[in-house]
Parts: sequence; C-alpha cells; structure tokens
Amino acid sequence: MENSDFANIFWQMAEFLELKDDNPFKIRAYQKAAMNIGSLSESLESIYKKGGLPSLKEIPGIGEAIAEKIEELIKTGKLKAYQKLEKEFPKKFVELVTVPGMGPKTAMMLKKKLKIDSVAKLEAAAKKGILHNLPGMGEKKEQNILKGVEQHKRHISRFLLPVAFEHAQALVDHLKKLKEVEEAVPGGSLRRLKETIGDIDILVISEAPQKVMDHFVKYPEVERVLAKGETKSSVVLHNGMQADVRVLPREDFGAALHYFTGGKLHNIAIREMAQDRGMKVSEYGIFKGKKRVGGEKEGDIFRLLGLEYIEPELREGQGEIEAAKEGKLPKLIEIKNIRGDLHCHTSASDGSNTIEEMAEAAKKLGYEYLAITDHSTSARIAGGLTERELFANLKKIDAANKKVKGITILKGAEVDISPEGKLDYSDSILKELDVVIAAVHSKFTQNKDDMTKRVIKAMENKYVNILAHPTGRLLGSRDPYEIDMEKVLEAAKRTGTFIELNAQPTRLDLYDIYCREAAKMGILIAINTDSHSTMQFENMKWGIATARRGWLEAKNVLNCLPLERLLKKLGQKRS
Repeated sequence: MENSDFANIFWQMAEFLELKDDNPFKIRAYQKAAMNIGSLSESLESIYKKGGLPSLKEIPGIGEAIAEKIEELIKTGKLKAYQKLEKEFPKKFVELVTVPGMGPKTAMMLKKKLKIDSVAKLEAAAKKGILHNLPGMGEKKEQNILKGVEQHKRHISRFLLPVAFEHAQALVDHLKKLKEVEEAVPGGSLRRLKETIGDIDILVISEAPQKVMDHFVKYPEVERVLAKGETKSSVVLHNGMQADVRVLPREDFGAALHYFTGGKLHNIAIREMAQDRGMKVSEYGIFKGKKRVGGEKEGDIFRLLGLEYIEPELREGQGEIEAAKEGKLPKLIEIKNIRGDLHCHTSASDGSNTIEEMAEAAKKLGYEYLAITDHSTSARIAGGLTERELFANLKKIDAANKKVKGITILKGAEVDISPEGKLDYSDSILKELDVVIAAVHSKFTQNKDDMTKRVIKAMENKYVNILAHPTGRLLGSRDPYEIDMEKVLEAAKRTGTFIELNAQPTRLDLYDIYCREAAKMGILIAINTDSHSTMQFENMKWGIATARRGWLEAKNVLNCLPLERLLKKLGQKRS
C-alpha cells in the first residue's frame, strides 16, 4: 500500500463518522492523520518496518489507536473498523458527501426523504426541481447542488499530483527490479507536473519487451489488465488510476520521451517547425528525408531545430518555443533557492506541532527564517486566536527565538477577510506583526464583483503583506470562487501586496498562468506551504512545480530573498 492509500482510508472513515454525526474530535483525529500521512516523504510501511508501532506514533497526528489501525492494514491489507463502517454506507451514497454543496446532514436527509443514495439520483432530482421544497433547501441551494454535481464529474477521474507521483515512482521501482530494464521514466502530464493527473505513462528502454510486459501486468497494485501487447500494455491500479507502459529501443527513447511528454500544442508547434526545416519529428526519431538524424536523446530535437533545451514544465505551447529560439527562456526556480516559509500553523491553532518543533524542522531544511501565522479569531473551527491569545503566542515566539539558534522566527498571522473586506484584527494588533497574511475562508459564493472588492479592500490595508490562496480552490472538491484576478493583480501592484502560491497539494493556488502574469507585472510571489505539521514542509516541492510551470525565476519569489532584504520588503508597504 502507498501512503495515499492509507490516507484515503482515514479520510473515508472521517466521512463515515460525519454521516453518523459521531464524535467531532474523533472525526478530526482521522482527518488530521490522513492529512499528515499524505504529506510524508517516507512510506508508512518503511517507517513501520524500521521501528514498529513506536515509530508510527512519532508521526504528528498519529496516536495509539490510529497507529494500531495502520499496523493492521500493513499486516493484513484490511481494517475491520473501516469494513464495518463501509457496510453501513454504500459507496455510492458516501460519494454524495463529496459533491460540493452537499454535506453529511443534507445527504442523510435526502436519503430519508427521497431515497437518494447516489450522485446520479441526486442530479436527476435536482434537474427535476424536486429538492428546493425540502426543509433547509430552496432554489438557490438546489442550483448550487447541480453546479456541485458538474464539478464532481469533472474531478472524479483526476488525481492530485503527489498521489500520481507516488504511484508512478512505485511502479518505476517495480519495473527497475527487472534486470532487462535499462531505464524507466514517467511522461505525459505527470512529467510536466500538472496539478492533477488523469493517468500514468511510463516509457521503458529494454531489448526484452515481452519480459517487461509480463513483469508489468504482475505488479501487485494492478486491479485489472485493460490490454497487453508486445510493446505496450495498459492496466487499472487499485486506486482507479490507469497506467500505461511502453517499451522502446534506446535509439528511439529521446524522441518518444519528448512526444509522450507533450503537451499537445507544444508537440504540434515542434512538428511544424521541423517541417519548415525539411525534417520530420515523431515518436520514432528525427528524420531528414529518409535519413535518421537523431532521436536517442531528447535534447537532439531541440539542438537540431536550433532551440535551447525546453524544460518539460514549460511545454504547453505558450510561447516557450519562441523564447527558446531567441535565447530568452527563464532560469526556472529550484527548491534550493527557497530561504524560508512565510505561512505555517502550530498547535496554538489547528497545527500539530509547537513553534519550536516547526522552527527546528525548518532549520533542518536549511531555511534562514520561518513565519508563524496561526489563524485569527473568525476561524474558530481551526482554533483561531483571539487578540489576547495572539499576544500570548507572540511571547512564545520571542522565547522560541532565544531557544532555537540558526533560524529567525517571524511573528505573523493568517487573518480572515470578512465578506465586507474587513480584517479580523485591528491595525493596532497588525502593526505588531512581521508578516500579515490575509485570506478568505468563508462566504465563497459571493458574486465576482463583491468578492473582488472584498479582497482588494483587504489588500489596501497597509499592514497586509500577502494575499493567501487567492482563488480559494480545493482541487477535486471545490472550484475557485468567482474573482477578477486581473483586477487583484493590478491592486497588488498598486498597493505593494505580495501574492501567495500556496503549495498545499489540494490548493496549488496561484494558477501557473497568474504566476507568469504577476512576474511580468513585477509582483513578487510568496511560495508557502501553509504547513500544519513539520512534515508538510515537504510540500514546498509541489509549489515549486507550479512556479516552474508559471515561468518563475528565483528573482520573482519573495522567500528567495535573504532575511535582511525580506524584512525590508515586508516593511516597505507600512512606511
């Protein structure tokens, strides 16, 4: 089992318990465990193998009871507590809860009143207009549910980048156990590091394709084989993801890797460019007339077309070929350029670790600084701090700064923006902070004009440094709220506000296109992990992936600055 499999089971257990209206602390425990497991860089099975139950309990959010459940899953591949809950709620009914606009109570009410126990039945009832007369519904909620169903259908076949990456790496490791496999590399949207992935494509170099095919279809995670050929096979994994493996001779590998990496517009432009030069580019190589002139290495294509090498993340047909032709490709940001994280939460609000633990973990990553930005008053469900609690926490930050040497801990807060654009804390409080992050956490259904005005009003406050997760999207579960990002970027430029690229895999918000636009406008981006535990700092790599897709260089990123220059930048708006 992969970490994502364990996390999914605990997320589903939390959903089951929500349906039962069970103990909220128990529900939160499962959610927290799932979140922390999903952010681990090492596999649970490896951690358990090294140190048994005690090593599992060292993971934040994993107590005795959940550690024992992980052990049961590792030893038996099953979990009795999960199976018991699963029997109470059919899979199709549980799926109802994941539809945006629905919730456990609404789902249960619809099941009792109208015997709706699947997304298909929900959609049919909403289209017939028979929901709005039920208690607590109304026409607006009925329309929102219909929108939620459409959103659900769009996302159901997509997988978050880290989940796909994890499964692809495990499959690559499996393939490489075969001595006949010289190389195995993922291609497609996964190699381009898109935020969600439809399926996995892996290209293999081998002179024994039949052995590779036999080895591939026997992979333990295969649920069913869709097709098995001489050089290509397709399977469905246990998590529902399709995986394809193609075997190629070494001389074709570079051309095939380029072709199967895509994207579509990039490939078309490359083929047209080759044709203009009397050449042909395909997955089988590069040809001039009948003569093969390259294809073993991916770089052959770019070299023969007179282009700089184009990184996979840029291959979307969005001007990268023109830039490569003129020698104007960006020097893309790398994770080593990051000097600190400006958005994280501790056990003072809804995090799992103390200030000192978070600081020590950031220090181990080589960071110069870390901003502690626990939630403000309105986010009570996330343990938001009252003004008195905030000041007490600031004193703890002072104490931690004296204790943890080699890193500077900055005083901050993630401050809620009210529907009217007001901030949770008064200016007299905000001016005591080094970093103020403003964020929308409620009333996501405001119309575009009102939401845009709401956010811009908050940005106009001279103490607000960063706008967090600007579109509010949650990949696979919530579409972005309606907001005019062009106007928001214009306001950021005017007010000196920085824009966050939130590296949480469920957010990856700012979109890559807006990253690029912000950079053109001279607006600095803060790539933050929004970590709720020490292990979630590892999510920075996913933020870097989106930043690279958005053509960002280190010079475009706020937290690539050394501490002294960072503090100067943060203070400029206030002066």
